[in-house]
Amino acid sequence: MTRGKRDGTPAEGAERTTAEAAAPGAACAGRRPGRPRNEALESTIIESVLDLLERDVPLADLSIERIAREAGVGKATVYRRWSGKTGLMLDVMRSLEEENPELSGESVRDDLVSLLEFLRRRGLAKRNSALMRTVITQAKAQPELWREYHETVVQARRDALLAVLRRGIASGEVRGDCDIEVLADLFAAPMLSRALLHEWKELPEGLAEQIVDTVLDGVRPRG
Repeated sequence: MTRGKRDGTPAEGAERTTAEAAAPGAACAGRRPGRPRNEALESTIIESVLDLLERDVPLADLSIERIAREAGVGKATVYRRWSGKTGLMLDVMRSLEEENPELSGESVRDDLVSLLEFLRRRGLAKRNSALMRTVITQAKAQPELWREYHETVVQARRDALLAVLRRGIASGEVRGDCDIEVLADLFAAPMLSRALLHEWKELPEGLAEQIVDTVLDGVRPRG
């Protein structure tokens, strides 16, 4: 087999063993311990998984061998970085994470719209939607995958929503006799339903405002 050059540049078609050596980063769940990171190569592998998901390939059919073939690397290259498919999928989910939108803190209504508009835009992104549907579908078969997704993505979004609702209750903009967890569901569920369960439905501009205003009308203090 053709070896790399003496200066460390990998030869064409090689396993990129030299290119794989880079400054180490924080270890993620499922990642092989002590393996130096090559972010470019890891990004290529993660992008390959996302491409397969976009083509509606089910998670059950995403073997390490198929992922490696799609990425143009050997199986050993993938296994050096992740102990298995679950660990790899956790990093795939992390790659699509975004920061929560910055909220003004002045209007509860406007902050709720900002949070729902963030969900709407994520729903319009085909990769995000495909990944979320895959995670939900595999939740029972892959409990670790669901837990990690919930802890790193879902809970952060929900905490931001709950914080706005608590502020609304304190300011008198939202009734205080409602279960705050139910309130959060009333705001988020319509958008998530369209994005995840009824992906054929449109997510038009103005939908976030429509949902927020409709729910707020029912949960404002009486009298």
